[in-house]
Amino acid sequence: MPEDDSGTKRRTVLKATSGAVGAGAFSGLASAGDATVEVNVGYENDRGRGAAVEAASEVVREFNFDALTMRVSRNAIEGLEKNPDVRYVEENGTMEALAQSLPWGQDRVDSEVAHANGDTGDGADIAVLDTGIDSDHPDLTANVGAGKAFVSCETKGGCRYGVKPADNTCYNSWDDDNDHGSHCAGIADAVDNSQGVVGTSTTATLHAVKVLDKCGSGSFSDIAAGVEYVADQGWDVGSMSLGGSSSSSALRDACQYAHDKGVFLVAAAGNSGPCTDCVGYPAAYDTVMAVSATSSDDSLADFSSTGPEVEIAAPGDTINSTVPGGYSEFSGTSMACPHVAGAAGQLMANGATNTEVRDTLNNTAEDIGLGSNESGSGLLDVAAALGYDSSDN
Repeated sequence: MPEDDSGTKRRTVLKATSGAVGAGAFSGLASAGDATVEVNVGYENDRGRGAAVEAASEVVREFNFDALTMRVSRNAIEGLEKNPDVRYVEENGTMEALAQSLPWGQDRVDSEVAHANGDTGDGADIAVLDTGIDSDHPDLTANVGAGKAFVSCETKGGCRYGVKPADNTCYNSWDDDNDHGSHCAGIADAVDNSQGVVGTSTTATLHAVKVLDKCGSGSFSDIAAGVEYVADQGWDVGSMSLGGSSSSSALRDACQYAHDKGVFLVAAAGNSGPCTDCVGYPAAYDTVMAVSATSSDDSLADFSSTGPEVEIAAPGDTINSTVPGGYSEFSGTSMACPHVAGAAGQLMANGATNTEVRDTLNNTAEDIGLGSNESGSGLLDVAAALGYDSSDN
């Protein structure tokens, strides 16, 4: 039962950095000597192909369409460009993997300031209690540690309400067959690896505790067992981007058990907004930090639940993060929650206890002018929580 987040706009993987060089681009290079250059040549007919092959010092590749890649003397390029049977001559440029981006939410809470100062969560253990984590995503795999499934991982069959399971192979029982858990994991702790996105923490260990099935649903008992498991492993943070309007005594007991064992628990406040006094469970339990969601203009996201249990706000509207097979933008308090989980991981990596983390996050939150029932202490400020000045960033 994750919060109702909508996914849009899966990102492309490549972008052009060196465009095709058009006809005439090599004009005037004959004087540069007889060095060879690798080019792509498009031809109109067999005469054009023959002229290209004759000029080539080496044919590197022939395509099934009317083009080839070859190495050719710079002195021969001008003649090929002028040949009416040759459509184009272009330098064989390159394309690169899409550069890593800093999602707006990470920028807003100043995660990058902490990273620049060496605070990346190294040594912390962050458990994502959700639909699992994609075990082979390039932005996650280096940080993924142990995992355990309390529900089965499946990729076949549909879900009620038209929910479509993720296109992901279950290499492990705790793999993500929904998208939701991987998206939250990336927000909390995506690797800083020059591609894709970056998380609030970047080097903490992520643990997949699969308590929600491919349809995004899990029983009170499954979720309680997952919380208990996190506590018994001695992990630092339990991130719960899930909830419902009904309380569960078993889940309440599990959260108390984990809290008493030193786990910092954080949960999404819920997506029932606009509303008042409507924070869901487990976020409403006093052992759990409840997180509301903001938009990029620092307004309260219109879907965010509010109430006296809200302790802190974090970005949750149109957040880009990891999903099986790529990246996507989701919105929800589910997206706000792991921002806080990642920050907690950084603090606990530095030796803070779960209660110290809670106090620090509250005491350093930024006042953005929202009511206390909307944002609690204010907007998460990762840099300030770690003792850095982010006022100019």
